Amino acid sequence: MDPFEVRMQFIALLRRLDASQQSIKKIVGYAVKYFQSCGEDLWDCIVEECQKGSLNNRINILYLLDSLCEACLLSKPPPGTGQPSSSYVTYVSRDLPQIVEYVVPEGRQGLPNLMSTKQILESWRSKRIVEPQKVDEVITALDERRAAALASAARASAPDSSAGALTRDDIRRRMEEDRERHKRLRERRWVQPVAQNLPATLPPLASFLPLADEEDGVGELALDIEFDNEWETTSDWNEDDDEAVAEENELCFLDSGDNDGDDGQAMDLS
Repeated sequence: MDPFEVRMQFIALLRRLDASQQSIKKIVGYAVKYFQSCGEDLWDCIVEECQKGSLNNRINILYLLDSLCEACLLSKPPPGTGQPSSSYVTYVSRDLPQIVEYVVPEGRQGLPNLMSTKQILESWRSKRIVEPQKVDEVITALDERRAAALASAARASAPDSSAGALTRDDIRRRMEEDRERHKRLRERRWVQPVAQNLPATLPPLASFLPLADEEDGVGELALDIEFDNEWETTSDWNEDDDEAVAEENELCFLDSGDNDGDDGQAMDLS
């Protein structure tokens, strides 16, 4: 199949995209299949459709990118190469501000896509699909845009119902697709995609797994990612922790006072 035909078929698939997993998986498989020969052209098609489509189509494309990134990170390296086909992830990271600009346009018209977009971005940040600092910058820009849109709406004397008005059928369809998208996002929230470039044989114990450095990028282990997420969300040691340890210590050595000898001594917290 020549590149022009590949491009035209891909555009047709994108224009029929909806929130169903069947539709998303079909496009993801097509994009991964033709990445080696037409990857850059297919990415341009995604950006163009994200710019021209309706708000509902744009958020569907963002969820498509979520599945596409995961598929690229989990796919095996192409024949004859030692690296996984993660260049779609590279494209997403490179053009992330532009993609978010299209999915959540300025003004009140972009508000319906705001929360779903932030959920996807936070998922990418926690899974290290995109550099966390870059995601933070985009989320900060979204928060500022939301505040500006709400302030503009509050100053307006009357709501503008002519721009971006949705019919009852459009609203119903959007609600149904939102439920499908959020269900899928919850299912995958705890999945940590890891590129398939690890050694063929690894010891079974997690404590023996090699530690990854910060510059490893997509080669970072899921174990390291989960540890970092837990470390960032864990508070410092405080009095509540002392009380909790004391209670556990008391429960553990409840009968220590009834025993003769030194075999039932409580834990020293000092």
